[in-house]
Amino acid sequence: MARIRDIAKVCRSKNAGPFQLTIDVAFDDPALFRKVKATGVLCAPLFARLYGVQEKDILFTVYDAGYAFKATLPRLTSAGDIGDTDVYGAQQHAPLLDVDIPV
Repeated sequence: MARIRDIAKVCRSKNAGPFQLTIDVAFDDPALFRKVKATGVLCAPLFARLYGVQEKDILFTVYDAGYAFKATLPRLTSAGDIGDTDVYGAQQHAPLLDVDIPV
């Protein structure tokens, strides 16, 4: 098992407008990307569980050409709203960092 923090080249989040968040996980090794993809661990149900949103509200995409996974999901607090602690959505990838991948 390996954690995403240890095997991904990039794991980041950012706003996709004030009401959505995009999370990217990218690899620089094509063989490792294919192994991660084959596990099926990175998927919409994982993001739903980690971020407390409904699976139907997640747009999950695998970008084979870029060795990357992308998930766009609704923010629980709109960017800049009262109670928002990360207006740019730049620290929201943290729950993914400890996800184990059986590679």
